[in-house]
Amino acid sequence: MALPWHLYVMASLYLLAGLNHFRKPGLYLKIIPAYLPWHKTINYVSGAAEIIIAICLCFPEISAVTAWALIALLIVIFPANIYMYTDEKASLNTPRWLLMLRLPLQVVLVIWAYIYTDGLPF
Repeated sequence: MALPWHLYVMASLYLLAGLNHFRKPGLYLKIIPAYLPWHKTINYVSGAAEIIIAICLCFPEISAVTAWALIALLIVIFPANIYMYTDEKASLNTPRWLLMLRLPLQVVLVIWAYIYTDGLPF
């Protein structure tokens, strides 16, 4: 079964984002909510998760279950988006209107991933 081209686009975006966690960790460390411990570990684990998910999305046999893993990851990292919006240091000098737009964008990303799940997980 051939996968749609747009799935490869999504996988590429997550691969680049995941690699960036290792290339520029300081960027991500600033947006991890202060109440969470082990910021470096969280950064590297989430970056590795994005890389693994990106690669697994490209295999038809596991792309649907991997899309569910991506949805879970997007939900887990959503507090970082809220933290960026509510904390001035975490905002990285990004305009507030753009940070506000980023919040519903997460929903769009979840819907995009859901397209590849083949329906319910069970």
